Amino acid sequence: MFPEITRDDIFRLETRRLWLRWPRAADADAIARYCNDPEVALKTTAIPYPYARSDAEGFVLHARTENAAGAALHLALALKRQQSEAIGMISLMGAETRGEGNLGFVLARSAWGQGLMTEAARAFVDLVLNITSLDHIVSSALATNTASLRVQEKLGFVVTGEKTADAPARGGALQMTTTLLKRGAAHAPYGALPARRAAS
Repeated sequence: MFPEITRDDIFRLETRRLWLRWPRAADADAIARYCNDPEVALKTTAIPYPYARSDAEGFVLHARTENAAGAALHLALALKRQQSEAIGMISLMGAETRGEGNLGFVLARSAWGQGLMTEAARAFVDLVLNITSLDHIVSSALATNTASLRVQEKLGFVVTGEKTADAPARGGALQMTTTLLKRGAAHAPYGALPARRAAS
């Protein structure tokens, strides 16, 4: 799904305050630290809690393998002023046969409230739409995770509905809000109204 340019670990994407780069073995401690924060893990359906360093090591290996194969793109977020420290992750996993990519992201609690994930996600989504032929990108969040849904709204995602999803890491099914961004849709401006529901 992803072209050669993203399949080498020297690939990185720059924003005003961040570098987005491949995750590496040295990130395991930072990833384990922020994913083992219940305020972070329990807002997701996939991150187990407690979260051990071995979980982070396994994730980094899996992410790098998928990146190298072009099957997905997983990038770590690092502040330019402290490039060695991963403060979050953003990923696009695809179903290219359906022209669809699935966006996911997580951010360390210490970086909340600064617009960093919106900044990263806007650049990341622009990249994905520029270098792939995906028709649209989908995402989702726990219905109670208003911060994640707000990021999606700022990117121009529209709400498509609610679903009950399996969440083994949370011990059962959870209610999710699903969203969609079609190719060609403009990013919503900052301060936009709550996420629109997609036209049926």
